[in-house]
Amino acid sequence: MGCTAEGLAAALRAAAEVIAEHRTELIELDRAIGDGDHGENLSRGFTAIVSALETQVPATPAAVAKLAATTLISKVGGAAGPLYGTAFLRASAKLGDAAEIDVPLLLDALRAALEGVQARGKAVGGDATMVDALIPALSAAESTGGSVADVLAAAADGADRGAESTVDLIPRKGRASYLGERAVGHMDPGARSTALLLRALAEAAR
Repeated sequence: MGCTAEGLAAALRAAAEVIAEHRTELIELDRAIGDGDHGENLSRGFTAIVSALETQVPATPAAVAKLAATTLISKVGGAAGPLYGTAFLRASAKLGDAAEIDVPLLLDALRAALEGVQARGKAVGGDATMVDALIPALSAAESTGGSVADVLAAAADGADRGAESTVDLIPRKGRASYLGERAVGHMDPGARSTALLLRALAEAAR
């Protein structure tokens, strides 16, 4: 059983709740190495997605992902809006006209999301960014069998490990890079929010 447009909409609503719950944590993480707006910006963006979905749920998963993308790009300031927006936009393009997301399509969407984030942010693994959560998330997803829920759970586990790994890294992108070695010991807020989002999607898929 794949994920329909309604299923993806429900998952995005669940993700909005998770981001709202962790808003303060994300603000504190970002305050330590950035300008402290990550939690606020992301929470605002996902609240706007929920509002947009109240009007009407688009017909296909791709259209739901595109709605999420355009909302995040238009409503979220800082780096998060363009990066997350690009991730959803690239994923949407891969989903095409499919009525349901199955495992192969999910993997294609995850790959496209990672490629989009890297193209937009110019970050690679080890730069202490959300890419450090996305790379192990994709790797875990690709090496897991089972359902869409199983694959998303594996991706969330990978993202958790990746987010943890940023604590020991010297940031090479974004505002945190100005701190150099002083940023070591702090988790990247974008990697943390990526892990939270994937976990929320995995739980919703269950």
